[in-house]
Amino acid sequence: MSNHQTVNEILVRLFANVLDIEEKCLKTGEFSDLSINEMHVIDNIGINRERTMSDTARDLRITSGTLTTAVDNLIKKGYVVRERSVEDRRVVKIRLTEKGTAAYFAHENFHKDLVLSALQKLNKEEEELLIKVLSNIDVFFHNKYKF
Repeated sequence: MSNHQTVNEILVRLFANVLDIEEKCLKTGEFSDLSINEMHVIDNIGINRERTMSDTARDLRITSGTLTTAVDNLIKKGYVVRERSVEDRRVVKIRLTEKGTAAYFAHENFHKDLVLSALQKLNKEEEELLIKVLSNIDVFFHNKYKF
């Protein structure tokens, strides 16, 4: 197998595994009523701030319609509040509720635990090399696909 094929298989498998692990943890936890996509919307909104719908859709690389559907569901579930801007009624802002903030921190802790588990068998040099390699891949994708 060529290096290209090996890297491709590893990246595809890693991405799928992280999403699968995340989905399984979500379905068994306190926030089992959320989908992964909804959790990523919550993560993008962030805590202690308001976001516009258009900025959030752009950052998530989804359409405004797709975000509207997700936000409608999150509002029904009590995670998000949506309001029109007082300054410009055309602008719609969203923010997390207390329940949304709790979900945000749970998601953040999930990722911290995931990374700590992945790094626990590496020594300092291996960690630094992994960071360098992943950073290079990240920069490559960013430059190639303009993320």
